[in-house]
Amino acid sequence: MTERPSGTAVPDVLDTSVLTADTESYDVVVVGFGIAGGCAALEAARAGARVLVLERAAAHGGTTAMAGGHFYLGGGTAVQKATGHDDSPEEMYRYLVANSLDPDHDKIRAYCEGSVEHFDWLEALGFEFERSYFAEKAVIQPGTEGLMYTGNEKVWPYLDAATPAPRGHKVPVPGDTDGAKLVVDLLRDRMDEAGVDVWYETGATNLITDAAGEVAGLAWRSFQETGVVRTPAAVIAAGGFVMNPDMVAEHTPALGSKLFTLGSTYDDGLGIRLGMSVGAELEHMAEPFITAPFYPPATLVTGLIVNKEGRRFVAEDSYHARTSYHVMHQPDATAYLIVDSEHADHPSMSLVPFIDGWETVEEMERGLGLPDGALAATLARYNDHAARGEDPDFHKHPDWLAPQDVGPWAAYNLSLGTALYAGFTLGGMSVTADGQVRRGDGSVIGGLYAAGACASNIAQDGQGYCSGLQLGEGSFFGRRAGRHAAGRARG
Repeated sequence: MTERPSGTAVPDVLDTSVLTADTESYDVVVVGFGIAGGCAALEAARAGARVLVLERAAAHGGTTAMAGGHFYLGGGTAVQKATGHDDSPEEMYRYLVANSLDPDHDKIRAYCEGSVEHFDWLEALGFEFERSYFAEKAVIQPGTEGLMYTGNEKVWPYLDAATPAPRGHKVPVPGDTDGAKLVVDLLRDRMDEAGVDVWYETGATNLITDAAGEVAGLAWRSFQETGVVRTPAAVIAAGGFVMNPDMVAEHTPALGSKLFTLGSTYDDGLGIRLGMSVGAELEHMAEPFITAPFYPPATLVTGLIVNKEGRRFVAEDSYHARTSYHVMHQPDATAYLIVDSEHADHPSMSLVPFIDGWETVEEMERGLGLPDGALAATLARYNDHAARGEDPDFHKHPDWLAPQDVGPWAAYNLSLGTALYAGFTLGGMSVTADGQVRRGDGSVIGGLYAAGACASNIAQDGQGYCSGLQLGEGSFFGRRAGRHAAGRARG
């Protein structure tokens, strides 16, 4: 039998013989203290459970603490109402279903119908989303604006599936990183008030199950010290697997090629492999999120993107991950953004490098190595329709249509290996709307829950992903997992 690479090894399952009369006992044990684990622990404690969190790092936060702070929320939140944006759980549901490869309707419905309550719960931690709207095309609000579009809501064909509404709620921290740290810091404070125990620099190593295959405890390690803890309910919230090269090679090899990975040291898939050890079903493990945003500035969205054959292949107003998804599927993953002198402006994030400028389209074709006349024909067709506010080929929204007919022309390189693409994983354990981990036959593993990046995401398709879903659903379903786990433990 071929031995599995070390990074894909599945931990052994221990039986209850390792638990003794003096083994410390908790109602719920949470593995990982990012957004999902923190919300699970707090809700379990508020439901009356005695809760322990095991966190391998020396501090709380995980990958969450690196994030800019978008929460994908809708259905009529206070920020949406204050900024004059109508939304409903039904329209949010339709949009997320349209974005999913294999929609889990129960989970999506629960998320949308509970979104307003979840918004209120988050603010009750001790902060407030600013009641303001950012109207530009950006990856994240540059300031403290509370709301913007963070997906393909206004992009065809999603535009026809649901009435668009902005749902990217950003915490009141300027800039594009570290905003979510505000939330996990507040979670830590609320967890302290609720009496949650946290063991830092301590990681789960094995699950302990009883004769019926249900969770009975966990084994842990802290440096050279090891031990076990008794619990009838374990919530795995230990992150994804983007930092595990063996798992990436097995499931999402595109993430291992010329990409910068987005994650923390402990996004090594251990949580997923703990679930595998007791028969957890995995979903959408081959789906990565990959992106190299070329905007802001928003004026670049008016340009056109072509492949090495000089042809367009995607609506340029797409969410940046959708554009990148389609670049990956072009010949040699090669693509260029073309803009004229009236719309050229260097990307503010410097991920997509400027190539050069040319006085004529023919010179640009030669400079980029495109077939003679191909770009000229594509540009002429684009300009002709854009002047009338139309895009019959890719249905680009009229807001972003503008003829690119004033020379000289500039080109930016979106090609894989030149542009700085980054990514993370979207697959994980199959779970119910309450975070219960499922087997392949659909039955649940008694006492085992998962939430966050080690559970399969709602939007499993990289091109349909929306910024804010990791924090949004991680916190939302983390809460549900914590409540359900507490209910199991307390009968």
